[in-house]
Amino acid sequence: MKLMKSFCIMVTLLLSSYAFADTLMTFSSELNQTRFQSLAKELRCPKCQNQDLADSQADIAKDLRIQIHDMIEQGKTDQEIVDYMVARYGDFVLYRPRYSAATAFLWGGPIALLLIGFVAFGWVLLRNKKRRAGKVL
Repeated sequence: MKLMKSFCIMVTLLLSSYAFADTLMTFSSELNQTRFQSLAKELRCPKCQNQDLADSQADIAKDLRIQIHDMIEQGKTDQEIVDYMVARYGDFVLYRPRYSAATAFLWGGPIALLLIGFVAFGWVLLRNKKRRAGKVL
């Protein structure tokens, strides 16, 4: 009885791994596989907030990985694939958004806030120094 129970558990564990298996993609060259991996890391899953296509297990991410694979095998360039994804899903799909007027605050905001912080800190120090100098005299 114990042997039968162990056998059933072992078979269940072995067969359950097939339920989580992902589709195996074959590439015509090593370069195409490298391009695929790079693009899958560069593009964000439209459903997941902060996961790239390579790490996401959402159904749409799986579909997009297949789409990227097919486009690479058809001879599309990386830029054509990225442009296709942006046209279809918007700039959200890019992990590193392109610089434009709409994203200028994204790129310049942290630097501007840092500079404002330094100026405010310097102003407070200077004001306190003047107050101390006025009280001493």
